[in-house]
Amino acid sequence: MSTVSTAFCDSAIMLRRNFKHTVRNPVTVFNAILFPVVMMLMFVYVFGGAFKVQGRYVDYAVPGLLVMAISYGLGATATAVNDDMTKGVINRFKAMDVSRGAVLTGHVVATTVRGLIADAVILGVGFAMGFRSDASLLDWLAAIGVMLLLGFGASWLTVAMGLAAKTVESAGMATVPLIMLPFLSSAFVPADTMGTGVRQFAEYQPFTPVIETLRGLLSGHHASAGDMFAALAWCVGFAVVGYVWAVSTFKKRA
Repeated sequence: MSTVSTAFCDSAIMLRRNFKHTVRNPVTVFNAILFPVVMMLMFVYVFGGAFKVQGRYVDYAVPGLLVMAISYGLGATATAVNDDMTKGVINRFKAMDVSRGAVLTGHVVATTVRGLIADAVILGVGFAMGFRSDASLLDWLAAIGVMLLLGFGASWLTVAMGLAAKTVESAGMATVPLIMLPFLSSAFVPADTMGTGVRQFAEYQPFTPVIETLRGLLSGHHASAGDMFAALAWCVGFAVVGYVWAVSTFKKRA
């Protein structure tokens, strides 16, 4: 069997292992999939009437909630990676001649897929709550691509954080900024309605251009070229930095 096919098979095994752990952990399922739905119900039905946005609030909020759904699943990945490292599970895999890259790839793919499942749930609930989109098939494909790229990039960054952390607790805390950033973006209110300082932070932080790109695509209008370029740059940057950091840390600690 070739090296490539061996690595692929090992990655598939690691992916199945990570999904089994997710299914067996109710907290992970709640944080990654159900909690974003709770947040959606709260913001649309409780707070939505207090926010002034163009059009219906549910249409405005869904793109931000899609990004939030991805970010909320990251904490479980960081703790799982750190748990594998600190408990010696990775060293056991090495003794079994499991591809080193498969261990990391399994976590990345599992996190990315989990994020897409959470986004599918958000969209389903959104449509049930009255969300409507004038997006064309091409717009939908582009939106899915943006969500996939964000999930992939954020997953690599999260895996790197989990590997670098000394304890499981610190690994979970390391992802808090990524989880909180959607709240300080244009996810729920337009950035130009925020106060000085907060507005500038919201405009230039990583998730705002991603949210605005999704908002433009799902509304059926062309997304701003500037927002789209910034969104892709941030996603690719997350992936490159996370990959280099993760591989470097893995080689030192494993």
